[in-house]
Amino acid sequence: MTDFDRELLFLLHDVARLLRLDADKRARTHGMTRAQWAILVWLERQPGISQKELAETLEVEPITVARLIDRLEARGMVERRPDPKDRRIWRLHLRLPAFDILREIHRERVEITEFLTEGIDPEAVDTMTETLLRMKEKLSGWLRAPKRAELRAEPRAEFGEVV
Repeated sequence: MTDFDRELLFLLHDVARLLRLDADKRARTHGMTRAQWAILVWLERQPGISQKELAETLEVEPITVARLIDRLEARGMVERRPDPKDRRIWRLHLRLPAFDILREIHRERVEITEFLTEGIDPEAVDTMTETLLRMKEKLSGWLRAPKRAELRAEPRAEFGEVV
């Protein structure tokens, strides 16, 4: 019998879910959503990214990003600029008001990181970070190579078949 409270995948899922809930709450105190915060953070990291590229990064539909950008644009935080090489593409850029909220986002990220790691040996945090990076890299590579993954997968029985 498995102790689900100590199973790695359940723990990763639960911690990520709780972090999302906390981020939702923090964003709401600023009259925003976690999705809007994510867009601002990605635009800070990758100025000039297209709406389509941002949608792929965030793993949402392009129309979802377009609506979120509309709201951020209305608040004066983001602007769309035409792509100089392709007039069908909009490049996204931060405007001055976005930087105030980004400072707050960074402050909140530091606060939650300090809270989560309080009482944990810094070496353990470094080890955990390196381990998670390796897991992310491994899983990303595996997901990028679906045909190789299918070849390694065990054959599965169809519903009702006996293996």
